[in-house]
Order: sequence, then structure tokens, then C-alpha cells
Amino acid sequence: MEGKRANNGLLFLLLAISFTLSTATTDPFHFQTQTLLVHSLPHPPSLSKAFSVSESEESDPEALSLQLHHIDALSLNKTPEQLFHLRLQRDSARVEAITAPARRSGSGFSSSIISGLAQGSGEYFTRIGVGTPAKYVYMVLDTGSDVVWLQCAPCRKCYSQTDPVFDPSKSRSFAGIPCGAPLCRRLDSSGCNRKKVCQYQVSYGDGSFTFGDFSTETLTFRRTRVARVALGCGHDNEGLFVGAAGLLGLGRGRLSFPVQTGRRFNQKFSYCLVDRSASSKPSSVVFGDSAVSRTARFTPLLKNPKLDTFYYVELLGISVGGAPVRGVSASLFRIDPSGNGGVIIDSGTSVTRLTRPAYIALRDAFRVGASHLKRAPEFSLFDTCFDLSGLTEVKVPTVVLHFRGADVSLPATNYLIPVDNSGSFCFAFAGTMSGLSIIGNIQQQGFRVVYDLAGSRVGFAPRGCA
Repeated sequence: MEGKRANNGLLFLLLAISFTLSTATTDPFHFQTQTLLVHSLPHPPSLSKAFSVSESEESDPEALSLQLHHIDALSLNKTPEQLFHLRLQRDSARVEAITAPARRSGSGFSSSIISGLAQGSGEYFTRIGVGTPAKYVYMVLDTGSDVVWLQCAPCRKCYSQTDPVFDPSKSRSFAGIPCGAPLCRRLDSSGCNRKKVCQYQVSYGDGSFTFGDFSTETLTFRRTRVARVALGCGHDNEGLFVGAAGLLGLGRGRLSFPVQTGRRFNQKFSYCLVDRSASSKPSSVVFGDSAVSRTARFTPLLKNPKLDTFYYVELLGISVGGAPVRGVSASLFRIDPSGNGGVIIDSGTSVTRLTRPAYIALRDAFRVGASHLKRAPEFSLFDTCFDLSGLTEVKVPTVVLHFRGADVSLPATNYLIPVDNSGSFCFAFAGTMSGLSIIGNIQQQGFRVVYDLAGSRVGFAPRGCA
């Protein structure tokens, strides 16, 4: 009997030690960590350097690859702090434009109201030739919109852009689309002029709009010509637009560039957005089969019956420091029957927004894992900031996004970012009262993000900008 009691006592002691060890993994000192190199805000990119590649440069027409550049290159005489502040302003406008229509439950809202070049749309642009002969202009690329459009002469009202406004009368390949044509009927908002030419209008949440002739035209990507692309030729463009000539819509809708050119590029494209504070390499976009990286991990695309523009994915959970965050579950990210909720991947939003309960749980878990770092005051939309002044590197908890079929482990620079040049860094996620969560481009940096519309999937390839 004594032996049994002794054995039971020993067993109890072993169990207690085992329990202590298992619970100790939640201690901040046992978090999985990675090293963050402390750096300043990036210097403004130069537009002259941005397009040092000549439009006539020899390139493989079957491997359509273009350099992408951040919209900051169009902002002259701004300090890094000013550019960052403007980026956060655009970001708030972008998120408001995306989420406001989603709150109108079941209203059958038009996807066109959230597309485009309004203040807060499109952070990256490239150089595209329009017409025959090709006239090269800057076009913003946007996964959150469908309609392709650019400013056209004669201008009833045009905003200031870097290049001369495109004149369709000087292009041999320009053609108006008749009012009764199937392409005209695909528009969310269409009309007809006296010449029976289809008219388009794209409006924005901030009151900006573009209006003009819906037409077909040849686009040239370096040496690759793509004929008969349906696009809006805008003669009246009013509002808070930036200096690019127009927009290349990369959404999932029927009028987006990848859907229109499905036969040519097999409805596949990818981009890799470079962290400008860590690399001088240019960002890039690739169209066609070569866009699909062999190292990409894929997650299925979901369909929202109320909105066909966005790339919806299934987020199952998030881990911090190697442990799943309690309170972040797939149920917080479901699309409801009226089309609200869900998670989208978006190139034009900078900071990832998570529905409020998920954000609070993630933030609190990160604060526990980063409790060894000196806290700093809140900054703009960021409520979790740290004072890293005087340091060259720090250990931070790992962050992993768990999509269905794809675990995406974020580099430290994708979630702890400088907000000034004084050593203040903030956790680059934010909460939203909207049901819609958005994976933004700061979290996408360094990954080749593959959009395979034909396979109905999105992939993430780490270290994909090489």
C-alpha cells in the first residue's frame, strides 16, 4: 500500500511538472521569434530611375513581365514622413471605399463604385503603350477594380497627369463599341450617345468619377501587343485623382484585364511587391503561365454571390510566436448570405484590416510576445507601437496567417514597420468595424502573389521578388 502511495505521488509529481512545462510555452520567453533589423522610413523613389528600361527594349513576348513602381514616385518634394502620412490617408480612404458598399446589405451594389484612381485607390503603377502607334502612359494596377480606363482628348475636364493625354483620333486601332454590343451590356453603368456609341461611367465613394466612350484599343506591354481590349476613354474625369493616366483593372469581374485576355494569358498573373526599405530591386507583375511560381502555396478562391470583383479567400486562423491565437477562428471571416464579411487579398490597401474581435485577439497575443520591447505612444491608426531607438536589431514573435491549404509565415518587416525616423515602430495591422477583412500590401511584401483565375486559387511564394 505504501509503495502504491509512493508511486501515485511520483506520478502526480511528474504530471505536475509536465503540465508546468506545457503551459510555459505561452510565456513570452518561449515564443517562437525572428530577428527584425531596425531601419528608417524608405527614401522617396525616383521616377527617372523607375523607368530606366526603354520601351523598345528587347524582351520575350511570351513572358510578359513589367516593372511596378510605388505611387510615391509621383509625389515630388515630399519627405519620407510626409509620404508615409499620405499613404495612411490614402489607405483610410481606400478601406472606406471598399467597406462602405459592403455595409449596404443585400442592396445589389455596383462593384464599379470602388474601383480606380480616387484618393486611396491603387498604390502601384507601370508603363503601358496605348493605341497604334503606341503612346506610353502610366497606369495604376488595381486588383480591387475591373474596368480599364484612361483620360482621353478632347477633355471636357481632365486632371493633371505626367504624360500628354491620349488622343484616340491619332490611333489606327481605336474603335467605339456600339450601344447594343454585349460588351456594353457588361457595364454596371452604361449609356448611349447620339452616335450610338456606348458610354461608361465609373463613380467613387469620395465623389470622383470618370465618364466617356467605351471602346476597344490595343495595349502594348513593352514589345507585347494585346489587341481589342475593352476600355473607357474618359473625356470627363473629376475628383481626387493622382498623376497616372488611368487604371488597369485586375479584378475578377467580366471586364477586368485578366478576364478579357483569358485566352492570351490563361487568366493568370502575379506580382511581387518589394519592401523599399530593405531592397532596391523593382517590384514586378507577370502575366501568363510564367506568372505561376513553383514554390507558391495555394488557397482556393471563394465566391461572393453579391460581388464578383474581389479575391476572397478563407482565413482559418493566425498564430503568434508559434501558438494559435485564441479568439481568431474561421467563423469570424465567413461571407454571410447577404454578401457581407469575408477576407479579400487587395493590392491597393496597405495595412491589413481584420474584423475587430480578430484584431483585438491578435494584437493582445503580439503584445504578450513583445513584452520585452519598450512601448511607444499610439500612431495614427496603429495602437501597438514600440520605441526601438538606439537598437540595430530586436527579436519579435513570429506571425503566421493560416489560409485553407496555405500557411503564410510573414517576415518581421511585414508586420512591425517604422512610422518615423526616430525609432518608432508599430504593429502593422488594424481593426475594422466592417465585417470585411482585407489582407494589405505591407503584409504581401516579398511574396510573389499568384492570381490563378482559371484554377480559382491564389498562391503565395516566399522570397518571390528575385
